[in-house]
Amino acid sequence: MKKKIVSVLMAALMTAGMLAGCGGDTTNEPASTDTGKSSETQQAEAPAAPETETPEEAPAAEPVTLNVAYMPNYGSLWSVENAIAQGYFEEEGITINLTEFQDGPTIIAAMESGSIDVGYIGQGAHKLCIGGQATIFALSHISNGDALIGGEGISKVEDLKGKKVAYSSGTSSEDILVNSLTKAGMTMEDIEAVDMDASAIVTAMLSGGVDACATWSPNSLTILDEMPNATKLTDNLTFADQTVSLASWIAMPDYAAENKDVLVRFTRALFKAMDYAATEHQEETAELVAAQVAQDKDTVYQQRGDAEWLTGKEVSEGAADGTVEGYYELQKKNLIDSGAVVFEEGQTEPAVADYVLLDVMVEAGQY
Repeated sequence: MKKKIVSVLMAALMTAGMLAGCGGDTTNEPASTDTGKSSETQQAEAPAAPETETPEEAPAAEPVTLNVAYMPNYGSLWSVENAIAQGYFEEEGITINLTEFQDGPTIIAAMESGSIDVGYIGQGAHKLCIGGQATIFALSHISNGDALIGGEGISKVEDLKGKKVAYSSGTSSEDILVNSLTKAGMTMEDIEAVDMDASAIVTAMLSGGVDACATWSPNSLTILDEMPNATKLTDNLTFADQTVSLASWIAMPDYAAENKDVLVRFTRALFKAMDYAATEHQEETAELVAAQVAQDKDTVYQQRGDAEWLTGKEVSEGAADGTVEGYYELQKKNLIDSGAVVFEEGQTEPAVADYVLLDVMVEAGQY
């Protein structure tokens, strides 16, 4: 729901003139009850008009440098690169140091060590946020970049029985694999699951070391492009009627509690960049991302179909009206139902508001 904020400035007018002298002449000088005083004397003795105070400008935000973790793909960098290029971070007094990682759990580990201040995560690592290890302060987009891919001779999920399937545990790779198996009436016990780093999955698949894999863009695009006989068995849209795949920006809980103003400023810059690039400037965005990740622009440009790109205004308004909270509620439910999130005896399920800073998104959207 969009809101208009209308400011009305009102000033009171004071009439300081009264009729004086003869011949019906008027004057702006105040009338005097002492007829022995000249008009010049009366004017000199008239009270001075009150001075108008000049409103003080809001103090500039304290400059801050943030160490920011990202993954080498369009979805991770689309907003942050535009926020840098368009000067939105500069407007907020923020300097950005970017550091590349391959997956969300590794980013969270780096944040726990203190080397990273804020970072981007995909669907899988949200389970760690539900568990209290990190705090979400901004929704980036709704993803469709994950895929389960079968090699030659594998055309449906059921064909994976007894096959070697590469995946990366704790990430969206594991999520889409588990969801795909569940939909087909199978479990991880029905396949030979091979857990490996995300960066190694492409090599394993192209070399024939595994029969299938679960991965995300741009790895999925590379495999499908270089393996003519490969088949995309499922992607996020396969489960659109029952789940949602989210990408978010996170910080450590203590950092978030102590630096809310910094997170609002960072998010405001992101939101302006999302407004800029959600529906336009995607080729320009691909050029920025390609330069950062050392890939060719066309490869990066192909990734623009990996998500529903939300504007910052949409996210902020959704945080205010309950839409965004609903996304995270559905995500939490599915991660619990799939067994990705397990609570120990005595633990209670957290409310979304316990680990998602909806107020930061609302405040950051006021620009």
